[in-house]
Formats: sequence, C-alpha cells, structure tokens
Amino acid sequence: MSDASALHALAAKAGRDLSAERVLVMAMGGATNIGRYLERFGPRGLDVPLAGLCDAGEERDFRRALERAGFAVSGRAGLERLGFFVCVADLEDELIRSLGVGRVAEVIEAQGEGKRLRTFLKQPAHRTELSALQLRRFIGCRSGAKELYARVLSEELDPERVPRPLEGLLSWLLRSAYVDSNMALYYRAGWARRRGCAGSGTWKP
Repeated sequence: MSDASALHALAAKAGRDLSAERVLVMAMGGATNIGRYLERFGPRGLDVPLAGLCDAGEERDFRRALERAGFAVSGRAGLERLGFFVCVADLEDELIRSLGVGRVAEVIEAQGEGKRLRTFLKQPAHRTELSALQLRRFIGCRSGAKELYARVLSEELDPERVPRPLEGLLSWLLRSAYVDSNMALYYRAGWARRRGCAGSGTWKP
C-alpha cells in the first residue's frame, strides 16, 4: 500500500483529505489482478471513471487489461490520456530521484534507521558509493518500510518536485474513481453508490 501512503501524504500537503472526500482504497493483491477490477468497475461493470499508477514492469499488464476491458490504448501517451501513469522503475525510484540520494539518506536517519542503513552498506554486495539503487533495496528489505518511506518521502517533496506520475494520478484521484498502481483500487464512495454499488542533502554514512 505504499502508493496509497504517498497519495494520501501528497493530498494532505495540497490541503485535501482523501478519506474525508470519501475516497476508498481497495487492495488488488497484485498488478496482474487489474483485469478483474476493470471487469467489475470498468465499462462492462459499474462503469465508473478509472485512473491508475503502475511500475514500468507492469505497464504491459495494465495496457492489455485495459484493451480487454474495451479501452483504446495507444502507447504510454494513450495510457495517460485514459488517466493511467507509469513510474520509470517504481514508486521508490520516483521519490528518490525527486528528492536526491543525500536527502533521502537524511530522512532515513531522521526515522531512526541510520544505523540499519550503515549496517546494510557494510554488506559486501553494497560496499560502493551510496546510490539510488542501494536506497531502493534498503527500503524494500524490511516489512512495512515501503509504506513508511512512501509517506515520509512524499511529505518532504516541494510541490514542484512531485514526480509526474504521482502528480497525474492525484489530479485524477481528486476528481473521480481510480485504480492504484501497486495493487489498490480507489473510488469515490458516494459516486459509486449513485451508480448502484453499495534537491540532494549532505548525509554521509
């Protein structure tokens, strides 16, 4: 649910409360399940407007599922016209590139995990200069860390530094009903009921 954490944090920075606006999050259980959710909420189901976010490795699954659901998709630009946005690698990559490696390391330190990061960097496979790839691996190696850092890194972003895929999805999310990237579905409860469904820092290791 790291994507949801990032979106909630960015919405709050913009003065919006997704929960108060009755935006619900439903776990999809994997990007390959998008077809089942499109069948339920897309044009052949409840027919609510959808938008989403996916990792680059999931783009083909999203595109094929959208085409099977009756959407015309022409490349990535076509996905974006439909409201679906693709992270260059994944959400963590987008956030790390936007903030910079040094600033992300400082945020990790502020979360009380500097010692764990330094221990991680002492492992033979990671004994190189601190990099975005190392930070992505560090964030992904502990349960719950992706969700935590999606939130706190998003909170650190200046408005002009918000990654383009997140900015695009948030704009859609504040309008209608949405499928989230890493496996969640967003929709406005009230609307659905009417349809009949219930800069680098200076951190050093």
